[in-house]
Amino acid sequence: MSLLEVKNLSVEFDTPDGQVRAVQDVSFSLGEQKTLAIVGESGSGKSQTAFSIMGLLASNGRVTGSVKFDGTEILNASEKVMNTYRAAQIAMIFQDPMTSLNPFVRVSKQMAEVLMLHKGLSKTDAIKDSIRMLDAVKIPDPARRVHMYPHEFSGGMRQRVMIAMSLLCHPRLVIADEPTTALDVTVQAQIMDLLSDLQNDFGMSIVLITHDLGVVKGSCENTLVLYGGRVMETGPTSELFAEPTHPYTRGLLHAVPRLESNEAKLATIPGNPPNMQHPPKGCAFSPRCGYANDRCIAEKPRLEQFAADRSRTCHLSSEEFA
Repeated sequence: MSLLEVKNLSVEFDTPDGQVRAVQDVSFSLGEQKTLAIVGESGSGKSQTAFSIMGLLASNGRVTGSVKFDGTEILNASEKVMNTYRAAQIAMIFQDPMTSLNPFVRVSKQMAEVLMLHKGLSKTDAIKDSIRMLDAVKIPDPARRVHMYPHEFSGGMRQRVMIAMSLLCHPRLVIADEPTTALDVTVQAQIMDLLSDLQNDFGMSIVLITHDLGVVKGSCENTLVLYGGRVMETGPTSELFAEPTHPYTRGLLHAVPRLESNEAKLATIPGNPPNMQHPPKGCAFSPRCGYANDRCIAEKPRLEQFAADRSRTCHLSSEEFA
């Protein structure tokens, strides 16, 4: 049995300008102690997929489909039920730790509240556990730093605090939403190595949400590529990187800077992401795809399996755009 199983997940928002279809018919599964990367440009539906799993959609959002955690349906569960899963079973590392952490409250209080609420610990015991977790994420002198304010930490250290907070209750699943955003390359590598070490230590599964394919290779067993709220391609990361079979996946990989490249300009995907209030009639990527034909423009392709553990959403065969 999969630890997390998502089927036909769709998310819509009602706005003053009309309905926005943020996520459309997304399905995936994740096993125990496994790592899945969800990648795509901004606006592709990555974060809304995560918020749906956590039950944290905005009030104007509607979600349909199925999300099962350890065999139990949790999609659209009551707030009371979801509070028994959040932190204790499923935790989330949010984007931008400077805005996710309360700048007016010491780290000790913000961390202790998690343990006092979900584990019923006293304040003294909660702070002791918080110090141990800060030490686990390799923050120097944790007994002193736990009483500091977020602005007294560097960006990389704030991200480590966020990771420590997410692990306080030893959850079985951690959703990391852009955990390396706004960090320099060296710190990005440190954060990814830290997540890998913590996964080994705590035995958790990880969903890594990112637009940076550079942090995915070597850190995730499987990758799911989203565009326009739909799955474009999915499969084992090593195979997907070695042989991408969708034009969008290939475009993303070509856009990754390479040290050995002598090109004067970075490769880009022409055009802009689709307006999800008025999505294209056919394939969402067709307006930007150099291989699109009349069928791509008029008819939505279906997600179809073409090899063991690999699926793609494209009318073209991989040979047609090789």
